[in-house]
Amino acid sequence: MNLTSPETLIFWMTVFFLIFFWLLKKFAWKPILNAVKEREQSIENALLEADKAREEMARLQADNQKILNEARAERDQMLKEAKVLKEQIINKAREEAKAEANKEILKAKQVIESEKQAAINELKNQVSELSVTIAEKILGEELKDKDKQLKQAEKLVSEIKLN
Repeated sequence: MNLTSPETLIFWMTVFFLIFFWLLKKFAWKPILNAVKEREQSIENALLEADKAREEMARLQADNQKILNEARAERDQMLKEAKVLKEQIINKAREEAKAEANKEILKAKQVIESEKQAAINELKNQVSELSVTIAEKILGEELKDKDKQLKQAEKLVSEIKLN
């Protein structure tokens, strides 16, 4: 048996290969396959976690959008209510101002009327006093004579009866 012959060499290579293959199968393949399976499982778990995180993120975005829409709707409602309230306050202020103005106008008219009456009364008093003074002077001159006094008295009595 020649060790350098090609057939012997092939034989021993095959034997060593089979022994090597058996050793690999016995000691290396299981750990390698287990490591590959673990790696595959961890990658799969990571992908599942990523999908869960993506779904959670989508849910959170939907919730955030919902909350944002609700906040906008609430803000719009508050602005609408504020606008209505503003209009009510303005209208109330206008009505109060108008009522106050009418009250002041009425008060001013009453003051003017009372001052007008007072002025008229004062004027009547002055005219009366002036008339009496003038009448006294005229009568004083005309009634120095007794006959003239009697004629004047009769004339006044006749005028009073006519009126």
